[in-house]
Amino acid sequence: MPHLSLQRFSAGVFSAGWRFLAACRRRIGSRPRVAAWLGLKGDVSAETSYRAYNGRMFADFHEQERMLADQRRMAFYHAAIARHVQPGDRVVDLGTGTGILAAWAARRGAAQVYAIDHSEIITQARSVAAANGIRNVAFVAAHSSAFTVDEPVDVILHEQMGDCLFDEGMVANVTELRDRVLKPGGLIVPSRFEFFCEPIKVRDGRVVPFIWELDVHGYDYASLEWHRPQTPGYYRLASGDPTLIEHFLGVPEPALTFDLQTITPAGLPRAITFTRTVVNAGRFDGYAVFFRARVDGDLTLTTDPLDPERAPHWGYRILRVDRAEFAAGDEIDVTLTIGSWDDPDTWRWRQVKRAAPEPTPCGA
Repeated sequence: MPHLSLQRFSAGVFSAGWRFLAACRRRIGSRPRVAAWLGLKGDVSAETSYRAYNGRMFADFHEQERMLADQRRMAFYHAAIARHVQPGDRVVDLGTGTGILAAWAARRGAAQVYAIDHSEIITQARSVAAANGIRNVAFVAAHSSAFTVDEPVDVILHEQMGDCLFDEGMVANVTELRDRVLKPGGLIVPSRFEFFCEPIKVRDGRVVPFIWELDVHGYDYASLEWHRPQTPGYYRLASGDPTLIEHFLGVPEPALTFDLQTITPAGLPRAITFTRTVVNAGRFDGYAVFFRARVDGDLTLTTDPLDPERAPHWGYRILRVDRAEFAAGDEIDVTLTIGSWDDPDTWRWRQVKRAAPEPTPCGA
């Protein structure tokens, strides 16, 4: 099935690695040699395992290349920093990577910039900053939870968004830092987010049904429905291909909006319910998960798979559903239940179809 292989590959290594760690995290704690290689002692939590993987992931030059070459991503951050970093500001760049956001803040006249990263890429970030004449950036090789300052900062810059928005620990990392180092009235850039979970139809010829839904030239796989996999990742597809989806079934609306200036991890809901009225009839193949970031209302960054202005280095996810057909006017009542927002393996979704009412005959 070449299209399925392409979808999984194009989603990027990050999510595949996270799924692998989620499945293996219990084993790591019981394997002293593996724990030692990761620089860990004793039992290894999911968070600790993720941090170790994350540090190695973003030390990879190719991952940095993909982000830096994403022109829409970089234009969004360049404009946001130009608007919101003022001369004399004290700034934190959380997860600095190659240090470009910190450098832009320094060039805006920030009095002091702290560039934090627990990945080995910070060594190269120091080198690139020196080569570009950037002097007022302090590079901090640590996880943000270990970072402290003598006086509060004016701005926290970050790019902690994963393909599923939450799957790089954005809310926990940013709010923990916010509560300790951001001055009252200080800014988080970006802070406003919209999370989407939209019913979609995949293009004919590209859709990959569940195996028990297949009949291939008279060879029926229906009996395999009794063997539905229990692996959560099986029910999600990953893609970065904007041509895969034909249309949304309804009109996209955020399923969740929040602001990092005020949200707490505990304040995120554990269940979301919403309804979509079908305006584009057709087969219902799943939900596309993507996000939009906003600065000042007019400056946006989106991973919407059908938006020609999407930031291309991010992928998106498709939450798979059993085959169904929908007519215009039908309604889809959706419930998305969350174990942990950071871990899509804990997400569960269900839907109820409500058929459009039959038209009343003339003269009735």
